[in-house]
Amino acid sequence: MLDLARELSRWIEEGRDFAVATVVAVSGSAPRGPGACLAVDRAGTVIGSVSGGCVEGAVYDLCARAIEDGRTVLERFGYSDEDAFAVGLTCGGVIDILVTPVLADAPGRLVFTAALSAAAEGGSAAVVRVAAGPPQLLGRALLVRQDGSYEGSLGGAAGLDRTAAAEGRALLDAGRTGTLELAADGTHCPGGLTLLVESSVPPPRMIVFGAIDFAAALVRAGKFLGHHVTVCDARPVFATRARFPEADEVVVDWPHRYLRRTRTDARTVVCVLTHDAKFDVPLLAVALRLPVAFVGAMGSRRTHEDRDRRLREIGLGERELARLHSPIGLDLGARTPEETALSIAAEIVAARHGGTGVPLTGSRTPIHRTEAAPEDAVAA
Repeated sequence: MLDLARELSRWIEEGRDFAVATVVAVSGSAPRGPGACLAVDRAGTVIGSVSGGCVEGAVYDLCARAIEDGRTVLERFGYSDEDAFAVGLTCGGVIDILVTPVLADAPGRLVFTAALSAAAEGGSAAVVRVAAGPPQLLGRALLVRQDGSYEGSLGGAAGLDRTAAAEGRALLDAGRTGTLELAADGTHCPGGLTLLVESSVPPPRMIVFGAIDFAAALVRAGKFLGHHVTVCDARPVFATRARFPEADEVVVDWPHRYLRRTRTDARTVVCVLTHDAKFDVPLLAVALRLPVAFVGAMGSRRTHEDRDRRLREIGLGERELARLHSPIGLDLGARTPEETALSIAAEIVAARHGGTGVPLTGSRTPIHRTEAAPEDAVAA
């Protein structure tokens, strides 16, 4: 639901009744993961997707029905070899979808309004919903904020809200969406309730060092992937807003000095495009010791060998150097700045999800992978 925060916030401001279908769980191969959603308003307007097309029609009908009867339902979609024309996933997977009506007179609308508003403004918030359990609790929601405070109720015993809020905050801190099981009294016993926790956190950062033409193309690729993109260069004549209009920030500073003082986390991507030792070496000495998701550096293989030698001379060890993606990018035969940016973006995505970068044709690698945990991303 939080994936569509901007659009759904507008629907709420306009007083629309609508229903949201959210992927709760995935088994086997499926196009979308937990948290993917589709929404339908009373007029039949639809936004979002839960399956890339396989079951959208059936989910649309469920949403329309939920708007009329006000009931939350949990539906499972799979694929039947015996009935190939039945509604299901042709890729062979199984998905559970929670359909929740958000009506103007529903008590839970206030929780959804607050959560969508926080997400639309780029803040941190998590929505905890009962995805499976007693019918009277299904769809009940709790909003959890970054400081651990919460509003709303899941409708169970008093301890349920407190435990759910604590678990929701843990997933929020990790920037993850997922499910957990609790008993109705809030104890950690399976078989009672399944809770869906949807997290919304500010966009991950991409910091591009080196104000060159390749950087301008990479800024566009980074924005397309949903990053908050910063360009940094020590040369004011090159690091200008006019040259990088699509960047969120353009910073004039020595790269290593800026990286030391700016905020980074386990989702941050660092791309070093300067391929100049006086910038690269002190910058990478800082970057490779930070718990960020990805560090890559541009340059020829000769440049890489020289850079590697210099980094070893100033004390970086094998474990730190193993984190460096250099030369940056996948082998696409790229030549233009745009093609090179695509190559870099592809490697970032592969590192994030544990992809191999090999063609799917003829390979037996899985097409859809489970989401890598933040600590796994750091080690990529």
